[in-house]
Amino acid sequence: MRIGLFGGSFNPIHVGHLIASRAVAEQLCLDRLYLIPASVPPHRTAKSLAAPEHRLAMLRLAVQGEPLFEISDFEIGRAGPSYTILTVEEFGRRLGAQAELFWLIGADSLPELAHWYEAQRLVDACQIVTAARPGHEPDLAQLRSRFSPEQVERLKAGILQTPRIDVSASEIRRRSGEGLSIRYLVPDAVADYITTHGLYKPQ
Repeated sequence: MRIGLFGGSFNPIHVGHLIASRAVAEQLCLDRLYLIPASVPPHRTAKSLAAPEHRLAMLRLAVQGEPLFEISDFEIGRAGPSYTILTVEEFGRRLGAQAELFWLIGADSLPELAHWYEAQRLVDACQIVTAARPGHEPDLAQLRSRFSPEQVERLKAGILQTPRIDVSASEIRRRSGEGLSIRYLVPDAVADYITTHGLYKPQ
């Protein structure tokens, strides 16, 4: 089995996440791709972070009826920061040795990888896959001081070109807070959920 794992705050899930995920899944011939919302993202502040149950509900609405994607509440149900290596190792235990694991990140996260918790162990535990925008090759220079040459080559081999979708969760939160439309930036069911529950409104 070839299994993709995509973690993040998903605050909220938007079309950029979904389009990049599908592009990666197709290029790698993944059997399944898990979207894993973090309870406490270790590299982000909690400001404007919707409650875990809201982010989980929006994810489920976004992929309803789509057999490729599956939502995991593993990190939400675990106490403490949502460290990637702990999630990868847990999925390895659950799925067994027959599962080849791929962890999906955005190109903006690759230079930060050197500062992640147990980063070297993580690179050995799975294949890090970077969804890069066309014409924007991630800079690997700062990774060379933290990772071995073999690990850097693995990271380089995991860089995939995906469609350039200039949608950000921060922009969606801003628009929602100002009462502007977020249609076409998120799935319709997610837009309706945000409106119904009054998410991202100024406090």
